[in-house]
Amino acid sequence: MKRKFLTLTLVLTVYVSGFAQKESRFLGLSEAVSTALKENKQAKVSQLEQQIAASDYKKSDAFFLPRLSASYTAMSTNNPLNVFGFKLQQQSVTAADFDPTLLNNPPAQNDFSAKIDLAIPLVNVDQLYMRKALSAQKEATQYGVTRTKEYITFEVRKAYLQLQLIYQQKKLLEKALNTAKSVYSSTERFFEQGLIRKPDVLNAKMHLSGVETKLEKAKSNISNASDCISMLMGQSTGTDYQVEEPSLSAASDKALPTERADFKAMEKAVQASDMMMKSARMSLLPRLNGFGNYQLNDSKVMGFNSKSYLVGAQLSWNIFNGTQTKRTIQSQKLTSDKLKEQYSSQVLQAQMEWNQTKRDMNDLSFELRQESDIVQQASEALRIIKDRYEQGLEKTTDLLVAQTQLSEQQLNYAATIYKQNLTAAYLDFITSTNTY
Repeated sequence: MKRKFLTLTLVLTVYVSGFAQKESRFLGLSEAVSTALKENKQAKVSQLEQQIAASDYKKSDAFFLPRLSASYTAMSTNNPLNVFGFKLQQQSVTAADFDPTLLNNPPAQNDFSAKIDLAIPLVNVDQLYMRKALSAQKEATQYGVTRTKEYITFEVRKAYLQLQLIYQQKKLLEKALNTAKSVYSSTERFFEQGLIRKPDVLNAKMHLSGVETKLEKAKSNISNASDCISMLMGQSTGTDYQVEEPSLSAASDKALPTERADFKAMEKAVQASDMMMKSARMSLLPRLNGFGNYQLNDSKVMGFNSKSYLVGAQLSWNIFNGTQTKRTIQSQKLTSDKLKEQYSSQVLQAQMEWNQTKRDMNDLSFELRQESDIVQQASEALRIIKDRYEQGLEKTTDLLVAQTQLSEQQLNYAATIYKQNLTAAYLDFITSTNTY
């Protein structure tokens, strides 16, 4: 039994020490952003999409490059027409082959043919516009990658600001806890002296317990916010980050840029749709393509006694294909119109967001000044009430209320700084014209 108890104790010791050894390190905002831009999973997906679009564009090289193929074919037949044709291809026809009996009932004939085919695109206007459409799509995905990275930068700044706020809350709650412990100690002393009643002691104790609970929750929130930053950086979770002290961020004074990456991506999408529509229209025009082949024939395997070639050019015109081209053009036209409406709506929405964010910045600047004044007033009020309480001139509940009000106002002030910095970060995001 004693051995089992020692084993259980050892297991629990190792288990608890595993939690005690949780990694913690300092993380600067610039490091968090740069790491996220390199390792974030969403950024990697957008880069892969860009590579796919670039690969699709490179595939369009085939629209204008010659195509070359080779084949080797073995055949055997006693069909009179094919037997005579094989002999012609093998350049082995003799006068005896024109014997009617032999022409009508020939013996089986073998043919082994090596062939090289060449196709040369000459004039295919529709594929020229198709290539332009693919080029526009490639550029659209490039702008999409840029906008994705801008969004990731904003998300990292947002998560970093949240972690800064939680650390500020933790610091304020630790200060409030020390004050609450001091009040509770004074309350117990006054109760022992018979100066106050038992309910005052219980109220002080409940207040102390409430502050302790909030502090523990703040500590857990540090881990939660750190895990969020780790995920954005594409790193494994489990590390608690220490961060820079918060400071007020200056608001961008830039107007809404017309060169924003998502706007440019939408412009390229519209351009690609227009090129697709033109490609469908150009498919109504004739096409001119060249072709040729070089052929080796023999009645024996790997024999190459007979040589021949064929070259030519073909002008083809798809005059009517059951209104398929017409309907394709209509669909592309509607798609282009839809994209143009989406682009216009996107610009209008962005302008509305810019207007609202600028107003929010003005409101938060005013709110921050008000919160600062309120914190100073609450601090002075608590100092006065605490002095009077020590002299027995104030109730315990009045002191607890004053302390609670100060803690709340300090937390509100920290939250207002967070909101202003977050709004400034969002303003940077909606006016961003970064190039990565």
